[in-house]
Formats: sequence, C-alpha cells, structure tokens
Amino acid sequence: MKRRHAAVARAVGNAHALFAARADNAELWDVEGRRYLDFCAGIAVVNTGHRHPKVMAALAAQAERFTHTCFQVVAYDGYVQLAERLCQLAPGASPKKAFFMSTGAEAIENAVKIARHATGRDAVIAFEGAFHGRTQLGMALTGKVAPYKLGFGPLGADIYHVPFPSAVHGVSVDDSLRAIQRLFRYHVDPARVAALLVEPVQGEGGYLPAPPGFLAALRALCDQHGMVFIADEIQTGIGRAGKLFAVEHFGVEPDLITLAKGLGGGTPISAVVGKAGIIDQVPAGGLGSTYAGHPLACAAALAVLDAMESENLCARSLQLGERLRARLGDMARQHRSIGDIRGLGAMTAVEFFKGGDKTQPATELAAALKTEAARRGLLLLTCGSFGNAIRVMVPLTIPFDQLDEGLDIFAQALAAVDA
Repeated sequence: MKRRHAAVARAVGNAHALFAARADNAELWDVEGRRYLDFCAGIAVVNTGHRHPKVMAALAAQAERFTHTCFQVVAYDGYVQLAERLCQLAPGASPKKAFFMSTGAEAIENAVKIARHATGRDAVIAFEGAFHGRTQLGMALTGKVAPYKLGFGPLGADIYHVPFPSAVHGVSVDDSLRAIQRLFRYHVDPARVAALLVEPVQGEGGYLPAPPGFLAALRALCDQHGMVFIADEIQTGIGRAGKLFAVEHFGVEPDLITLAKGLGGGTPISAVVGKAGIIDQVPAGGLGSTYAGHPLACAAALAVLDAMESENLCARSLQLGERLRARLGDMARQHRSIGDIRGLGAMTAVEFFKGGDKTQPATELAAALKTEAARRGLLLLTCGSFGNAIRVMVPLTIPFDQLDEGLDIFAQALAAVDA
C-alpha cells in the first residue's frame, strides 16, 4: 500500500485497503492469505463469478488464435457472433444492430452521439443521482457533483437533470414527470432534445428501481417529442436485476441500450444495442475505437451469455434478491437506523438514517459498517447521493451457504457499529 500511494495517482480511490492474490466465484483471498466473501463483484462486473470455467476456457482458446487485429482493420467472427446474440436477446420487436466499445462511459458517449446524429438535435435529459461515467460528457450526464464533477469544469452544454422518483426520498413519479414539463417550459424546447437517458435501477444513486409506470411514461414522452430513449443498463444488465435486460421488467422497448460490466465476465467490453434504423443513421467510420470489441473480451462475453442461459442465472438472480431482502428485513426489525430496503432481482440496497429519521442520512454509519464488515471478512460498497446506503452485488453464482455466511457477517458488523 505504501508503494501504491507513492506511484498511483491520489485521485484513484480504494474502497478497501487490501490487495487481491486470487479469487474464485464469490471468494477472494488477499496477499496475506486472508479470505473474503465478495459482495462487490468488481462493482457488479463478475455476475458469473470470478474465473467462471466457461469464461476462462473461452479466453484461453481465443488467446491461442490471436489477441488483437482491431475490428475496423481485420474483422473476426467473435465480434459478429456477439452482435448477433445481443440483437436477438434485446427486448422489443424492432430490428436491432449492435457495436462494441471498451468501457461503460464509451458506450454512453456513443449512444448520445448516435441520438444527436439521428435527430439533428443537441440537448439531453438525464436524472439527478444518475451515474453515467467520468469522461467529459459522462460527468456532464452524471447527476452528482462530488466527487465526479468537482473542479473538472466546464462541462458539456445542453445537459438537463430532473429528479428521479423515490418514495423514501419523497419524490413521486408525477413529481419527476412534472419536472420534465418544467424543463420544456422554462429551459429547453423539446424539439431541441435529442435523447432522454435513464437507468432502470439507479446504481451509484442508491439502487433505486424505477417505480411502476415510470419508464412507460418516459417512453410515451419520447415518442411524443421525437426523442431517443436510451436505457443505461451498464450496471443493471446481464441478469443483475433478474432479467437479462432490466427494462424487461417494465414492458418498454428502448431505442438504444448501453451495456458493460457483467457482459465481459471480468474483461473490459461495453456495447450499444438498439434499433437498426437509429444506429444506422451514423455513416461508416463514425463509430469505433482501436480496442473496441477486443477479441478476448468478445470470447468472454459469449461465454458469459452461455453461462447465463445454461445455469438459469436470471432466475437465480431473483432468488438471491428475495433471500437478501428477507434477511435484511429481519435486521431492520432490530435496527431503527435501517430506513429502506429495496431492489430488483439480486440488485439490493439498504439505506441508513439517523434514528430512523429519513431526513437525516446516516453516512458515517454506512461507512463504518463497510469497514467493520471488511475487518470480519465481507466486502461491501456504499452508494446513494449521501453515501448512506450499502449495495449488495453478489455474483449470481454464489452458493447459498456463502450468501448466508456473508449475511451473518453483515448482521454482526451492523450490531457492532449500531449498538
């Protein structure tokens, strides 16, 4: 850690002061030989667990063939197979096309590029509390100042934010929809809006699922004004929320969907998949990147999709979520500080308030719980606009006995810091 502080930029944080030596499924061992249960999964990346056998075999096989050509220079079949697969799996009847980048932020930036090109408009609507990346446009779209925007201006113009509905925070669906109408009245003509960008479940914002009817209302609003509906599924996608795409829970077909994280099984890959008629508005050469859709990552992603199907991991995600929220509900009966338990599929969060007062976020308690849990062998992460929520991001392949072991540690750590 001393060497890390001497050589690595200070701005690159560490949630836990430890170094990994090896990992397997939902377990991780540090360089001192200590075992941890990993309820972070690399921020919801290894949905199929660390070193899934199908992913490891696919990586080894591809590495024996070639590791890089740049798809725009010399194409390869893995890229095309993955595009075909995602187009087939994406929700909605419209013909689809897909392409790949390396990071979630790149997927977001390219989705906005497509929307602007297809509509000839510039403005974008996003939501308060949203996280869409740390690039220049990603920062502008992200709905939180510290630490993502602080000191990094000026940010991109024509980006507008409205509240995301959340009952626990006193924001209704009608409040959010009225805020959009206020934007149209006071700030931006809807005829200038290229896209509306929304997470079906806010990630960094606190694991807040969209309430029933909200995404359908946004879909109707986009249709009314000719705006492109972009679903950011970077954290919710690939089974994290109990369906391969979280929007399947809400019965809407987005125009564009962004994916990353769980798609690569631990390798860096992101995707934009959506309506062919919109994506193909961009001429040849307008999209691409040197490492985009890397051969190793495409092979890993195909293996992830195989594992999701053969191991029925979307259904298992739903089971994990039920077990998580039931056990957290038991803890809530013993701790007034737990003000809300929520989630969709395995995507689960518990939010803490001082003395149960939902106007008083218990940021310090959530941080202390994360630290105490790690001391006892459980890795957790905080989230939420005030950092007062703990999010659970277990691999969808975690054995139930390890899930229960981790929840036992959670309960013990909570009792220690919230006596």
